[in-house]
Amino acid sequence: METSIIQIGNSKGLRLSKTILEKYHIKDKVELILEKGQIILRPIDSPRKNWEEKFKKMAKNEDDQLLMNDVFDDENFDEWI
Repeated sequence: METSIIQIGNSKGLRLSKTILEKYHIKDKVELILEKGQIILRPIDSPRKNWEEKFKKMAKNEDDQLLMNDVFDDENFDEWI
């Protein structure tokens, strides 16, 4: 696909069609990767998307236990005083 570079203020940019934005789930930001003479645009997904829902599900299933102790047996709190 060929597309034009357009003037945007003092910079230049690339215009992506609505079809491309929807097909590749591009919202407000993309990751720009410069690799081997290529420019790759990758959509940025919200890394914490739906966390609240997932945490509630974990709590309901009692699957929200610590994987390790928050205090270790050999921990010395005297050095913090």
